[in-house]
Amino acid sequence: MTSDRKYRRPPRTPLLPQKSDDESLDAHGSGFDGASTSGAVFNLSTTIVGAGIMGLPATVNQLGLIPGLLTIICVSMLTESSIDMILRFSRASKSSTYSGVAAEAFGGPGRNILQACIVINNLGMLVVYMIIIGDVLSGTWEDGFHHRGVMEEWFGEHWWTTRPALLLFTTLFIFAPLISFKRVNSLRYTSALSVGLAVVFVAITAGVVIVKLMEGKIGMPRLMPKLVNQASFWKLFTTVPVVVTAYICHHNILPIENELKDPTQMKSIVRKSLALCSSVYIATSFFGVVLFGDHTMDDVLANFDGDLGIPYGSLLDDLVRVSYGLHLMLVFPIVFFSLRLNIDGLLFPYAIPIAFDDRRFFLVTVALMGFILIGASCVPSIWDAFQFTGATAAVCVGFIFPAAITLRNTHGIATKKDRLISWMMIFLAVSTSTVAVTSDIYSFFSVDQGITS
Repeated sequence: MTSDRKYRRPPRTPLLPQKSDDESLDAHGSGFDGASTSGAVFNLSTTIVGAGIMGLPATVNQLGLIPGLLTIICVSMLTESSIDMILRFSRASKSSTYSGVAAEAFGGPGRNILQACIVINNLGMLVVYMIIIGDVLSGTWEDGFHHRGVMEEWFGEHWWTTRPALLLFTTLFIFAPLISFKRVNSLRYTSALSVGLAVVFVAITAGVVIVKLMEGKIGMPRLMPKLVNQASFWKLFTTVPVVVTAYICHHNILPIENELKDPTQMKSIVRKSLALCSSVYIATSFFGVVLFGDHTMDDVLANFDGDLGIPYGSLLDDLVRVSYGLHLMLVFPIVFFSLRLNIDGLLFPYAIPIAFDDRRFFLVTVALMGFILIGASCVPSIWDAFQFTGATAAVCVGFIFPAAITLRNTHGIATKKDRLISWMMIFLAVSTSTVAVTSDIYSFFSVDQGITS
């Protein structure tokens, strides 16, 4: 784990021209020779592919298949541009953290705002992960009907198949060991397995679609959006923050780069990861929309709770839910890594790096994990809140801050193309987020049931 020395000194102290000794020790000390390119690709891909993938089929269905898939590709390209901005300005400022780049451009307040956005985004995602894991294992109630989880289906109703017990067991025996690592590279094997499980989900969905197509049980999906009134038009803008959230990985870019054997490979790593994740997103969205059509739910995982209409459908339902539940369990620690790093930076800005303080590392980890566990146990569903978080904190982390840092251009390295892309990202982020938040608030208070998300 790395830390920028600027934040261990008074705010007006000039930034040192190179990484601190602590950073060098953390990256290469104790026999650690640096992370491999493949390990970095898997870690970055795992950071990207989380719960956001489950909302993409509904998003593409709402936009229409053609505009929806084009939106995924466009957001991927903008994400690559925003990450490239962070990497270039981090090298120019000799900063080893995203918050360090923000502080170089906007001082302490900019750093604190960015870290707060990362904390809000990651905390919201992790609570959602826990809720989905609870739904998969123990089931959930919706409209008075109980959707049984896989543990209830397999073993019946017992105290150890209840939601609180299963979440506690998951926390103690899966999360606790994985979140105790102090280097992101230590998670490279679980990240590789996590990406593999996401591919399993896509493969099963594609297989079901192929079988049903051969049997003539699937109709033509909607290629363009269905606009019935003005409200349905504005509703289209609420989909962009969902796609943006699916690509948020900026908070782990520099921690991953700092542990590489060859940091110059980071740009190639970003491209490979985005290509891999975009392929998974496009395949999931395409096959999900083709399979479920207008019945695609906000969380497509919920569509795998019924009869798929093919042989061994119930077995495939369980395989999909279990594989994705395990996927989220393995995504959890890598998102938690940056959450802990940034909450520590907010609370203890002048302390030694948290990796070198075992007591603080333990206390911050336990406090965060306890908060997430309580939140997941008490909140039945926070998909609306998750969308709200995506329209605020996520777009700030992914688009607004990289663009603002580039326009600030402290080191004079931004090109005319960089400035044009930056203004485009800010316009896209602000306009779609404003419409999305306004639409969410309107939908919350509206009694009109004619428009569904």
